[in-house]
Amino acid sequence: MFDKLEDILRRYEDITMELNDPAVVSDQDKFRSLMKEQKNLEELVECYLEYKKCNETIEDSESMLDEESDADMREMLKEELSEAKDKKIELEDRLKILLLPKDPNDEKNVIVEIRAGVGGDEAALFAADMFRAYTRYAERQNWRVETMSVEDIGIGGIKTVSFMIKGNGAYSRLKFESGVHRVQRIPATESGGRIHTSAITVAIMPEVEDVEVDIDMNDCKFDVFRASGNGGQCVNTTDSAVRLTHLPTGIVISCQDEKNQQQNKAKALKVLRAKLYEMEREKKHSEESQLRKSQVGSGDRSEKIRTYNFHQGRVTDHRINLTLYKIDQIMDGDLDEIIDSLIAADQATMLAAND
Repeated sequence: MFDKLEDILRRYEDITMELNDPAVVSDQDKFRSLMKEQKNLEELVECYLEYKKCNETIEDSESMLDEESDADMREMLKEELSEAKDKKIELEDRLKILLLPKDPNDEKNVIVEIRAGVGGDEAALFAADMFRAYTRYAERQNWRVETMSVEDIGIGGIKTVSFMIKGNGAYSRLKFESGVHRVQRIPATESGGRIHTSAITVAIMPEVEDVEVDIDMNDCKFDVFRASGNGGQCVNTTDSAVRLTHLPTGIVISCQDEKNQQQNKAKALKVLRAKLYEMEREKKHSEESQLRKSQVGSGDRSEKIRTYNFHQGRVTDHRINLTLYKIDQIMDGDLDEIIDSLIAADQATMLAAND
């Protein structure tokens, strides 16, 4: 591990020198590439330098202890040595995590798709609640949310919604949200006070550049129609909405949030590109680690990854057996504790696999 860290440190130092070279500064493409590489190595290098400094502190303290006879000074050195050794262990653990293979999609923007599953109107109402929760979470992270398409049911519920979240590291934070989310609560329309169980599906897809997925436009069929629902003065008066059908896969995407066809067409292609990329990635995962279920699933309750029980005020993530009694905060976008726990569990799994 430490040979690798020394190689990384040398590479970081080389990059720093190159960035001060006028010839590199004048080559904007190379300059940006080196800046990105430097940024990717920065946290690891800083942690390693701190680790080396900690090692020096341990060596110095041990050397001084051998020579020191004063009782008070020895006590102070022992305390300093103990703290340094504890810190060294923490830094070693941190370095192991930082050396884990990075998901190439982690820094990308994400396209989120939420669909109401079993539960009728109550599932659609919960889909709208989760749309708000993810929007609020994005606001807390200073990310931007861009709605791509919405199909509502007229009573505040959403049958399906697609939206993009733009921000550094959005995919790294949200990728574990993919799956079936189950809700248990008394619907507002329930006069008998009975608790209903409903489900929605969430898909998290990284935004994909044109060069990553090549779409043959001959495979695409575009239909235009008049947008429905709330919107500006152009929304309901012109045929600006676009429905894209990808003939080889049967994927259908509708976009009506923008005021003209070209903008909606561009958004529809962006969603299609992400879906095709995710399908190909899913295929590779299946080949590498046997068959695994698709991100979205069918919306069946048995495929749940998380349960939101409003009556008990709890949220349970079944993958890591985490239960939090703070449902109001979570539904207001306070998702960090869940996300941090999922990331930690994933890192622990990878570390165990590398041992």
